[in-house]
Amino acid sequence: MKTIETEQQLNDLIQNDNVVAVFSAGWCPDCRVIEPVLPEIEEAYSDFTFVEVDRDQFIDVCQKYDVFGIPSFLAFKNGEEAGRFVSKNRKTKDEVMAFMDDVS
Repeated sequence: MKTIETEQQLNDLIQNDNVVAVFSAGWCPDCRVIEPVLPEIEEAYSDFTFVEVDRDQFIDVCQKYDVFGIPSFLAFKNGEEAGRFVSKNRKTKDEVMAFMDDVS
């Protein structure tokens, strides 16, 4: 999974690809719990580009997309938001895969 380095990089990806933005932070224990299964989820949904957005580095992006809990997942298709799995609660692999099934 790529880590976003600039807001422009994220915007370019959203405009040109099917993207799942995974909002996370290094200090977030719930983010670390889901992290080991993310490669498997990425492989299962290879029609999407998965990118990590550091909540602390991109707080303005979080505010723009109303992401106030992490880990959270936003899916984009054709430059538009296609779905969101946003909450402060811990996510399970099954929950993330169900979300991906909905947006695929």
